[in-house]
Amino acid sequence: MAVFNLKSREIECKIVFYGPGRSGKTTNLEYIFKTYKKQVSDQMVTIDTEGDRTLFFDFLPMGLGKIKGCDIKVQLYTVPGQVQYSSTRKLVLKGADGIVFVADSFAIRREKNMLSLKDLDQNLKECGLNIFKIPLILQYNKRDIADIPGNTIPIMPIEVMQKDLNRQLKAPYFPASALTGQGVGATLKECLKLTLVHLQKEFNWAQ
Repeated sequence: MAVFNLKSREIECKIVFYGPGRSGKTTNLEYIFKTYKKQVSDQMVTIDTEGDRTLFFDFLPMGLGKIKGCDIKVQLYTVPGQVQYSSTRKLVLKGADGIVFVADSFAIRREKNMLSLKDLDQNLKECGLNIFKIPLILQYNKRDIADIPGNTIPIMPIEVMQKDLNRQLKAPYFPASALTGQGVGATLKECLKLTLVHLQKEFNWAQ
């Protein structure tokens, strides 16, 4: 749920990067943090868990305009993807205004993607949110692996990932490589756009 701060004339909203362990959620945020330095208002905060990480930082997107004369501040979060951190994921999801679901293109991770999306659906319900109504972007990460000479890791075709994950949701999606940055900016930009449109409708804000 977005926070309207009258004193600082800011509207704070929260976008969560969700997905299975090692799908590239952390790499997405690290790339954004490094590439968009001017828009990052503070240090990245990292909370280490065994074999996984949760991290967040404030992001001040440029060129999004203002709502009711207020600047927009976006808090970007990741969740730990491993199964045992279910309670942490629920905690981070609470109050989310938009979601980026980072799916792993490795064929061996196909089931983990589907289980993680099911987990997202369930956790959103427990937070009083609806996966079909919240602004949601799908990112199909690690597409660059297929182009590496000598690569032997099977990569799923986009069509298969669409069928597995997006058949019912019909959400916007982006092929990406969080490591090289391909598709990362486009994913974030679309999620920010959908989130702000959603907030304007929800609270009847005018530009």
